[in-house]
Amino acid sequence: MKKFISNSPKDTKRFGHNLVNKLRPGTAVALSGDLGAGKTTLVQGVAEALGIKNQITSPTFTLMDIYPVRSKDSNGVNSAKSSIFETLVHIDCYRLDSPKEFGEFGAMDYINDPKSLVIVEWANKIKQHLPKDAVWLNLKLGQSERQRVITLTGSL
Repeated sequence: MKKFISNSPKDTKRFGHNLVNKLRPGTAVALSGDLGAGKTTLVQGVAEALGIKNQITSPTFTLMDIYPVRSKDSNGVNSAKSSIFETLVHIDCYRLDSPKEFGEFGAMDYINDPKSLVIVEWANKIKQHLPKDAVWLNLKLGQSERQRVITLTGSL
């Protein structure tokens, strides 16, 4: 278990950006933490690192958003990490009433897909559906209004 301190949303995005460089194909990232702890902010950093230009918001009502990953930078050069993943799958389980609902909207099609990076907010609600080697990140409010404590469980 490793702990990281984020002192701003920018730090949390940077953590997400750096996380991408450590992920392997087929990795699922499970996020947990209270409302407002920075889960979506972290996903925004991951998306930026993958060259995704879309505005990333939490798919609380749609449950799942799928973003194509840009495989080339603005100069037409292949990006090392972008070439590993073809899609970012952002799932929010906040509104799920039971774990079985996770299988009802197509999310299972992406779990373990080596071409997809799957990030699940409120993952503790569907833990049994995630791979045993999922990377777990718990985000908690820190000692100041902007501070967050990110705890990583699992191996990168």
